[in-house]
Amino acid sequence: MEQNRNSRQGASGGLVLIVGPSGAGKDSLIAYVRERVGASLPLTVARRVVTRAASASDEDHDELSPDEFARQAEAGAFALHWSAHGLSYAIPVGIRAELEGGRVVVANVSRRVIDAARGSYPRLMVVNVTAPAEILAQRLARRGRESEAEIRARLAQARSRTVEGDDVLALDNSGPLETAGEALLAALRRWAADIGTSAAIRPGARDAETGSTPRS
Repeated sequence: MEQNRNSRQGASGGLVLIVGPSGAGKDSLIAYVRERVGASLPLTVARRVVTRAASASDEDHDELSPDEFARQAEAGAFALHWSAHGLSYAIPVGIRAELEGGRVVVANVSRRVIDAARGSYPRLMVVNVTAPAEILAQRLARRGRESEAEIRARLAQARSRTVEGDDVLALDNSGPLETAGEALLAALRRWAADIGTSAAIRPGARDAETGSTPRS
């Protein structure tokens, strides 16, 4: 578990961590919410940085070489970063400006950075997206990015990790996407109202992506 060296943030917005095993549909849920949130919520989706080449078949992310990733991590360019499955991932430090501006920032992250985020971001919600193992296996096979051995390893990892805490919302995404998507959207609206985000909710409020890191 890694995080940038920074003190606890006094942000007026809130950070939402979307976590869960590979194949749970985290990116699909985030896209569903972003397309439908409109002006009802000051929402920002954090754009991830990954040491994997971006392609039309993969998640949309910014690409860095491993050496450049390590350099930027040392320079403090990332709010959160971690390694998994032979790759490095990060959420850029730019999310802090969004939080300070009172926005709700949604980020797809590894479960291993939850504790680090809890120590730095006081307004935090963790959404643990789940689905039965057989559905995870089917989805991983369909995306065609992993071998059978890699799929088995991802499923074994999913079984070995639990997500607990008063700030955790468990969300089953084994059915139609709109079912879990509407549940997530409703939960985000309730949570934003509870924490009192300071950004004005107004007609035409932006639904932005933030935190892009220049590709290397």
